[in-house]
Amino acid sequence: MPQTLDAAAVRAWCSLALEALGREREEIDAINVYPVADGDTGTNLYLTVESAAAAVEAVFAAHETGTSAPAPADVVRAMAHGALIGARGNSGTILAQLLRGMSERLGAGDHLADALRRASGLAREAVAHPVEGTILTVAGAAADAAEASPDDAVRAAYEGARAALDATPGQLAVLDRAGVVDAGGRGLLAVLGALVEAVTGEAPGPPGPTHVHAAVAVAAGSVAGGEPCADGGPAFEVIYLLEADDAAVARLRTRLDGLGDSLVVVGGDGLWNVHVHVDDAGAAVEAGVEAGRPYRIRITHFDSAAAVSREQVQRAVVVVVPGEGLAGLCAEAGATTVLARPGEPPASGELVDAIRRAHAREVVLLPNSADLRHTAAAAAEQARTEGVRVALIPTRAAVQGIAALAVHEPDRRFDEDVVAMTAAAGATRYAELAVAERQSWTTAGVCQAGDVLGLIDGDVAVIGADLPGTAEAVLDRMLAAGGELVTLILGEDVPEGDAVADRLERHVREGHLAVDTVVYRGGRGASPLLIGVE
Repeated sequence: MPQTLDAAAVRAWCSLALEALGREREEIDAINVYPVADGDTGTNLYLTVESAAAAVEAVFAAHETGTSAPAPADVVRAMAHGALIGARGNSGTILAQLLRGMSERLGAGDHLADALRRASGLAREAVAHPVEGTILTVAGAAADAAEASPDDAVRAAYEGARAALDATPGQLAVLDRAGVVDAGGRGLLAVLGALVEAVTGEAPGPPGPTHVHAAVAVAAGSVAGGEPCADGGPAFEVIYLLEADDAAVARLRTRLDGLGDSLVVVGGDGLWNVHVHVDDAGAAVEAGVEAGRPYRIRITHFDSAAAVSREQVQRAVVVVVPGEGLAGLCAEAGATTVLARPGEPPASGELVDAIRRAHAREVVLLPNSADLRHTAAAAAEQARTEGVRVALIPTRAAVQGIAALAVHEPDRRFDEDVVAMTAAAGATRYAELAVAERQSWTTAGVCQAGDVLGLIDGDVAVIGADLPGTAEAVLDRMLAAGGELVTLILGEDVPEGDAVADRLERHVREGHLAVDTVVYRGGRGASPLLIGVE
């Protein structure tokens, strides 16, 4: 039996792990009582692995037109990087570090037992105050068992992890009181089971029961009520990606350790995923700003009891936005937002998570990107299986989503509201201005690196030397077919953004009578300029 992984095996492992966590997500969520009983460990692990699997698929997609398969080292690095940037929650962050540790050894062609040992050690180092009876214990037991049986390391690792998982209630009092095994460890067992199947072709035997004695009712009440375990704990979970050097991260660890608990900092080579539970979320983010550049910041309040008990609303809108400024704008309009950054489109699990957070019987989903149509459709289908009525409006740009949101009326009948929003989106032509990265052929001719490209409805229509002049040419082309309202969304990095906005507003006013203009700030992550005409 092979005790190393080739590229195809890594791909199969990611796919099988995602399937396993998809099947077991709700069960794992239900036993989540440590470090906070917020019932999301299974979901967080699923989203983490989904990001890892997407990164692996991207590597294979890049080789589809070539004659050679991707190198195993490239695939395992992609797996680890995908998990790092998509890690969610305490257990998801630790799992990302475990995968990073495995990738370091597997990428070098090392034995699986060596990879599991490195993974366990690296994950334990990432946790400020390791606790036994958790995913760390299960990972360590898997490594011990693999080293003891090197010729059958993968099966031995699974069996060692299963035995360690069954023993977690005896190591952690909160698990024993609730009558459950550790949720993070249970998720890791699912990932290791997928590894067994990827290497051997045979799925391992089913794990033991997640509830270990008659206190199941106590556990169910604890999770449903959403009360933090032990003595309460901090009020917020803060997670962000951070670009920083090693020395700055060392100082950050010390700073965050003094602010809260459940501190996990994973990553390396200048990119880190930071997770901490604190009472002062702002201070945790400020510490990240002092250390480097934090982004993809997620702050979750642990008031799960209020979230569970609050009455479900009738209707909500979930919208994908390409910039932080637009996220604030749409949130003010009552929408639940999902932030999409360049090169980091949201996965279907993130959209499903947003639909759940909306806590509504009916949801209108606005993906605002043609590239997200399949992802959004999968998310809508998943939400429907959970009893939510979802209408997917295939918006292809943020300006179409804004137009749809502007006519949204939750008091209308659902079908009528969806029709009105669809009509508003469909009546909005869209354009985007971007900077060419290299010389290439376009539908408007040959562009050079540094040229400003004006894309109308997805196709390059104008090639210019500067943003204002190109934008004016794009506006003239779009308004030649008529229009009553122009929407301009400027990105954060546009030089002299206010002057550009004034110039474009003036151009529309002077050249196109009876056409109004509105300007929004897209904020960080947005394209230089988005244009809508309706």
